[in-house]
Amino acid sequence: MSSVPDFQHFLHLFPEVELPFTLGEHDHHTFSMQNTPISGSIIQEYVLPIEEEDPDEFTEFVACLKIPATKDFHAIVYWKAALMDYRYVLATFNKKGVLIDKLVIAGTFYQDKALTSSVAKIDEDWTIYVVSGQSVDSSFDPSSSTIRQFELLPEGRIIQSDYQKEDLDKDWLLSDESN
Repeated sequence: MSSVPDFQHFLHLFPEVELPFTLGEHDHHTFSMQNTPISGSIIQEYVLPIEEEDPDEFTEFVACLKIPATKDFHAIVYWKAALMDYRYVLATFNKKGVLIDKLVIAGTFYQDKALTSSVAKIDEDWTIYVVSGQSVDSSFDPSSSTIRQFELLPEGRIIQSDYQKEDLDKDWLLSDESN
């Protein structure tokens, strides 16, 4: 007889990171090597219920990180890998494990002959910058890149906020370094 893993066990799979933190295209490799794999029973209990679509048998989930210093909620990021669809998902839960909010903050996916890639930076004040670019038929137009800004609120909700160019330290965009 198998028991249902408790929510605290799920949270322990996500190590806290020091902010600011940048999520790039290949960071999931580091997370998958350093973090404990998410078991099938934990995926079934805590991840699948918050996913919009049922994954196929090839879909993978990797525990990435936990945002530190959240008092009234928990904020975790996991990586979801499906066919031509790789996403970093920020999910917030109340202390009892009930989903508060969820947002795809970075990743790469292919749709309608376009490859879209996004990176995210999470700042100390829980501001999240998402920079996205698109390549159509192997040609990339940098002027089509977008920057969106989100805020993680003290109650765990995630909202889109007005992006201000002066708020973003552009050095992190130009850096090839991972965290």
